[in-house]
Amino acid sequence: MSIFKTATLRSSSTLSPLRYSRPTPQPPSLEVSQLLSQYASISPPRPLNLSTLLSFGRPLTPDSLLASVNYALTEIPRRLATRVRSLEALPFIVGTNPYVAKTLKGYRESFRWVATHPPVTNLAENADFAEQLADLVQNHANDIPTMAKGFQECSRYMSPTQISMFLDGAIRNRISVRLIAEQHIALSQALDNPDADTSYVGVVDMKCSPKAMIKMCGSYVSELCEATLGSAPSIIIDGDADSTFAYVPVHLEYILTEILKNAFRATVEHHIKQPPGSPLPPVTVTLSPFSRIEAGQPSTYMSLRIRDQGGGVSKANMARIFSYAFTTAGRGAEEDDGGGGGPYAAQHVGGSAAIGSGGTGEANLFGEITGKGLQTGLGTIAGLGYGLPMSQLYAK
Repeated sequence: MSIFKTATLRSSSTLSPLRYSRPTPQPPSLEVSQLLSQYASISPPRPLNLSTLLSFGRPLTPDSLLASVNYALTEIPRRLATRVRSLEALPFIVGTNPYVAKTLKGYRESFRWVATHPPVTNLAENADFAEQLADLVQNHANDIPTMAKGFQECSRYMSPTQISMFLDGAIRNRISVRLIAEQHIALSQALDNPDADTSYVGVVDMKCSPKAMIKMCGSYVSELCEATLGSAPSIIIDGDADSTFAYVPVHLEYILTEILKNAFRATVEHHIKQPPGSPLPPVTVTLSPFSRIEAGQPSTYMSLRIRDQGGGVSKANMARIFSYAFTTAGRGAEEDDGGGGGPYAAQHVGGSAAIGSGGTGEANLFGEITGKGLQTGLGTIAGLGYGLPMSQLYAK
């Protein structure tokens, strides 16, 4: 006679059948809890700037590389701890979402690994650390799309403001962690390859050419604009076109592409009713490096000004241009065709990205990110609504 019994779940006519259940999120291990408490008592992460990143590679020596790994071991766990605490502070029902829970688990594991990693004291140990750090960066490559799916499913439980604040912190944190990690990985590789491009210090191009970047991004945006809207303006580069400055090229590429997309679209839409064959007014990019004295020390800046004749931003929208998921795509000329927004009708509802179900506004931004990834939204000319706020984060 079997000693095992079968438990049967019955539902009466007054109860809804049980369709599925979500497991309660697992609490952090005692070790991680103690580490998080320890890092909570430490001062917040120090601001990240190019001067700090460059300091470990000019000149690049074994000692400076060990200083770089010490910086990474100090700053990365601080930032990962901030991310873990932010995810843990989400409303309980959001935390039960499998995508959010998966992201939190990944951050906890990475935080524990970095926070408990022993000091790196020689180049052999650094080689192992750099290799594992590269794996960590790769493991988190899809964090934003994964969280995006979770927030798309849970958007009703958080206000647009809460979602925007969370997204702002998540992306900013992600940018800083990746920049610290990738800089150290690049420096480690450069020390083993002294014949590498000397214009680079890690991931920073010391002779980054705005002119070359504008031409590259402009060529891409021009093709995209012609394919989407049927025509595209030209680009004029004036000012000190041969100037260079130190910057992270992939960041400048994102910023320029997003701003040029806005300028191209506005120009075409604003002049769409002009006679056939009439040339579109150009988009003008002015490069203006200048030096000034601050506190007795010379301070050098690079200014890039992008101007178009696309009609500008209305006063009603000016306060929202850096809000996630706000977009004017589809308003104006393209809506006159009765198609509800022309070539990007599916990307907007009332000026907000609205992919999937659940209303409009910032919440549905996550649905769009899910499908395209964090930095692959370059394949559309307009309508996603996060180009400007993302560009602002990269610039900061």
